Amino acid sequence: MSRKLFTDALIVNEGTTRRGWVLTDGPVITATGEGRFTGDADETIDCGGAYLIPGVIDTHVHFRDPGLTEKADMATESAAAVAGGVTSFVDMPNTRPATVTMADVTAKEARAAEVSEANYGFFIGATNDNLDELLNADYSRVAGVKLFLGSSTGNMLVDNEALLDDLFDKSPAVIAVHAEDENIIRAAREYLSARHPEGIPVELHPDMRPREACIAATRHAIELAGRHGARVHICHISTAEELALIKEAKARGVNVTAETCPQYLLFDRNDFITLGSRVKCNPAIKDASDRIALIRELRPGGAIDTIATDHAPHLASQKEGDALTAASGMPMIQYSLPAMLDLIDNDPDAEGIGIERVVELMCHAPARIFGIEKRGFIRPGYAADLVMVEKLPLPGHKVTDSEVVSRCGWTPLDGRTLGYAVRRTVVNGDTEPEPLKFNQK
Repeated sequence: MSRKLFTDALIVNEGTTRRGWVLTDGPVITATGEGRFTGDADETIDCGGAYLIPGVIDTHVHFRDPGLTEKADMATESAAAVAGGVTSFVDMPNTRPATVTMADVTAKEARAAEVSEANYGFFIGATNDNLDELLNADYSRVAGVKLFLGSSTGNMLVDNEALLDDLFDKSPAVIAVHAEDENIIRAAREYLSARHPEGIPVELHPDMRPREACIAATRHAIELAGRHGARVHICHISTAEELALIKEAKARGVNVTAETCPQYLLFDRNDFITLGSRVKCNPAIKDASDRIALIRELRPGGAIDTIATDHAPHLASQKEGDALTAASGMPMIQYSLPAMLDLIDNDPDAEGIGIERVVELMCHAPARIFGIEKRGFIRPGYAADLVMVEKLPLPGHKVTDSEVVSRCGWTPLDGRTLGYAVRRTVVNGDTEPEPLKFNQK
């Protein structure tokens, strides 16, 4: 085993920042403390006063493997993850074939074991006819059930109400919901198509997938969870109204948690003017007032529990077109951590949110919500997943498409200057990545 010593670090963990050291032995953290370390190590890494945080756990990624690997695969996207300080990811099921059986999960695990640079886990996807498979899945190997209440990439829409009642009544695991109402989306699309027969302009994407679709589906998911006592995790919250629904549900004891993504905190619909389809994603980017509301709910006690990326790469050529034809989704995993740290430093609506809260949202809470064992915290006996991140001197680092690790080769942050950079990412003490283990009891 190789003993690594990280010295002179600003260790951010469990709500505090303290100057000290962390010692690892192979894949495990063995000790941590303040001041100077006086023992021996095989390798000493002088952090020079940089932050040292637990590895980021991104519980919402689309690595496109299998079946969509012209866009990305587990090798390229896990490399992008590690470049951005993400040491563990949980991949979504809308691949080709879709991940809707334990056999599909096993195949993904085998692929990840061969090529992934980060620790890996997977959701199993709900369909209108696989309830038995979901109820008998091995949730020590699976993060939970992914449920699409609105169609998106890899259309896995579930619209059978009897099945939804059964799923929410019997699921032994967290149900992670893509909450958009398909009927509202369909009506909006037909309305706009009739008025724009030449093609719906991309800047109308927030009207084609309107806020009302998100609000209705989130309300529906909360109602199902409350009625059946299920654990529900609402993915990629994008509207102020959903925040109000989440807060009210939590207040009356519904077991609901909420995720938002960097794109909803960094962009609003005005950015379509300059960035076009680069900021087209599902759910759609909404109004400036929604972005502000989301940022404010990042504070302790707010409606938002986690930040995940919904990393969804497409080739640049696939992003060409209008609101109907341009692919929805964007790569975010390489820059999620630096971008969130930059946001809390520079956005006036983020006043009072510190790096400790970012670590809670991106490291601690994902591990807690999905029962990810021995990760997400800097604790003796936990996995040696660590990230050294540095606050840069002015003017900071200007992001460019040319440095993107993802196979897609572009980022919506091209040209943006960030005040933080990931200097080193350690996965399992730099031993082999591992499959994530889940305990949701």
